[in-house]
Amino acid sequence: MMKLEGALFPWRFRLVLGLLGIMVAAISWRIIDLQVVDRDFLKGQGDARSVRHIPIPAHRGLITDRNGEPLAVSTPVTTLWANAKEMQQAKEKWPALAAALGQDPKALAERLESQANKEFIYLVRGLTPEQGQSVLDLKVPGVYGIEEFRRFYPAGEVTAHMVGFTDIDDRGREGVELAYDEWLAGVAGKRQVIKDRRGRLIKDVQVTKNAKAGKPLALSIDLRLQYLANRELRNAIVENGAKAGSLVIMDVKTGEILAMVNQPTYNPNNRRNLQPAMMRNRAMIDVFEPGSTMKAVSMAAALETGRWKPSDTVEVYPGTLQIGKYTIRDVSKTEGPVLDLTGILINSSNVGMSKIAFDIGGETIYRLAQKIGLGQDTGLGFPGERVGNLPNYRDWRKAETATLSYGYGVSVTAIQLVHAFSALANNGRIAPLTLIKTDKAPQTTQVIPENVAKTMQGMLQQVIEAPRGVFRAQVPAYHVAGKSGTARKTSVGTKGYAENSYRSLFAGFGPMSDPRYAIVVVIDEPSKAGYFGGLVSAPVFSKVMSGTLRLMNITPDNLPPTQQASTAPVVPLKADGGRG
Repeated sequence: MMKLEGALFPWRFRLVLGLLGIMVAAISWRIIDLQVVDRDFLKGQGDARSVRHIPIPAHRGLITDRNGEPLAVSTPVTTLWANAKEMQQAKEKWPALAAALGQDPKALAERLESQANKEFIYLVRGLTPEQGQSVLDLKVPGVYGIEEFRRFYPAGEVTAHMVGFTDIDDRGREGVELAYDEWLAGVAGKRQVIKDRRGRLIKDVQVTKNAKAGKPLALSIDLRLQYLANRELRNAIVENGAKAGSLVIMDVKTGEILAMVNQPTYNPNNRRNLQPAMMRNRAMIDVFEPGSTMKAVSMAAALETGRWKPSDTVEVYPGTLQIGKYTIRDVSKTEGPVLDLTGILINSSNVGMSKIAFDIGGETIYRLAQKIGLGQDTGLGFPGERVGNLPNYRDWRKAETATLSYGYGVSVTAIQLVHAFSALANNGRIAPLTLIKTDKAPQTTQVIPENVAKTMQGMLQQVIEAPRGVFRAQVPAYHVAGKSGTARKTSVGTKGYAENSYRSLFAGFGPMSDPRYAIVVVIDEPSKAGYFGGLVSAPVFSKVMSGTLRLMNITPDNLPPTQQASTAPVVPLKADGGRG
């Protein structure tokens, strides 16, 4: 009988068995190690291939007006995306998908073919949840949905320039949406899910991080006043054939901007045909020479020196004043050859104002203009806001002094002009401007002596109520004050001023029993019935101030005296119906 080969070499057999045993032991230990001791490794590898974290969108904070009316809200939308590589397996469903998306079938097919190797492409963004679900119900392989939020603006074009808008990724791009983006933006959360290798959802595991909504923001504007101002400004633009316009309403006690409107405007909910010019918040971005509205500031500077009082007179005859090669002219014929200080404002005399400015010096007017915010940063932090220009010369020559006194050679914005007039209205105290609703009294600064400010209030009231005053600015049942202005526009690309191109201005405040609201109206290039501020902008001021005082329940301070109605004595009736 032959012996087994293993029996001939027993050590080899044992060696092979030993090696096999060691291998089995090593494999067994590795299995035990992975399954029991170091189980996190396999779990991590499995999770890396199947566990995913899906972002949970967070909606932006609500923007409201001062009374809680919504100005910007976030609404849920559905965004559809596709795995183009996966979609190549179901080309027969592409026509149905195109029809559901409202897209051209051929264009969609070409797009999917050209991006066949991509695993993520957007199909459409911002669908309503119902529209998105109707597409997902087609169950086209490779088509998926994402929950997002889109901004909606209930007031539309009325608040567009102030509120602004967000982009498709819900980030602020204009206005308050941009200025307060960090405050309004929410923090996205995370949800843990399990997906297969094709990206299909198998199990919704848990929320690992809750979404945090953005913080709400209450603006200082009153939506009622915003609608009023927008309507009257739009009507004025149409009636006067103007190019553009701005209007600002301010609470002089708190510094709050109650309304800020511009024309032309745009609808932030539909920006398909939006033109860049429509997006300009002209009240903060457009700078202009304030014209005769500046005379109120110059006159206040003269009174503050103590060298002038309202009863002082200035000779303005013959309506011109020569300074070297430069001639100062009064636009309209004045009441007479001599005017007192109030008469200079009523007649808007450039000659009279210039002579006063020569006496007090350009530096005096400059210092006051600077203190009340002309040509200075407002501190609002509004995107794109411009500062303007308030020139200061080492040597104030007569020409520079005169032009500054009646509003040329200086550039301001509408928001700066209303801020300046608020100081006159608030007895010389100026409050910091704000676009955010405030519930406590602000820290105000005395920039004009109180007696000077109150004197100016009376003088500016006469500018409207005097026989030769700006009667179109009068407000029924209320005493108001203000100053009109007309400024020639500089020509673009060349020195000097453009022909027949003007801005019509009016700045005022009321009611005079306790001035509370300041309003500035700017109308750019009126072309129909004239261009003077007292003719074009004053009626807008009248209508907006009238509506503002009534909406804010301000008691009238200019009612006609009550007349006693004459009545016959009452005679008692007898029992039989006859009179005794």
